[in-house]
Amino acid sequence: MPLIPEEPQIHEKAQGPRATPASGRTAPTPRPVPGPRPAAPPRPGRPGPTRPAPPAQRASRDASASAAPKPGSSGPAAAAAAPATPQIQLIPASPEGALDAAEEAVDLLLDSGRTPGDVLVITTGEPHPWAAHELSFGESAYWAQHDAGDDVFYADAALAARAASRPVVVVAVNGGPEAAAATALSAAHSRAGALLIVCGDPQRINSVLGAGV
Repeated sequence: MPLIPEEPQIHEKAQGPRATPASGRTAPTPRPVPGPRPAAPPRPGRPGPTRPAPPAQRASRDASASAAPKPGSSGPAAAAAAPATPQIQLIPASPEGALDAAEEAVDLLLDSGRTPGDVLVITTGEPHPWAAHELSFGESAYWAQHDAGDDVFYADAALAARAASRPVVVVAVNGGPEAAAATALSAAHSRAGALLIVCGDPQRINSVLGAGV
């Protein structure tokens, strides 16, 4: 009879290692190799250590100190000491309405935050009613109010040269000769610290000044 090849037999050792050794003892669990311990996570609610503030930069402070102008040196401080040219504003008005335009300008100045003592009003024609009323009590009382400097002061062209400088000067070209207008505008320009307001006919004002305002 022909030989039938036998099926290969599967031995136990082909099934892989046994779970337990032949001696019947369990294999010891391998111990982990000791190494560096990981850093513990920060606890919630506790901020980490704050960095110390960097030292103040003395260089910048010294530079700013050196940039400050020294007394007696030429620089921005010396330039600030020089008189500044006032800003000029022209309000067109007829000779009959120049005084009313000047009054409206004063009201706007006071409403914008100017104090009454900051304003000087000069007229070229008839004096302002306030000036005429105060002069009726004598020039001493009139100029005493000017020296007090706590209210708007009104002066005509003939008295404008005696008035002191103020931050704002308003000129009402309400008539009068050309010489009076020229005197009033010249005095106003030299006494206005920040703003010069001229109320009147632009053509007459330009002809008096010799240039456009």
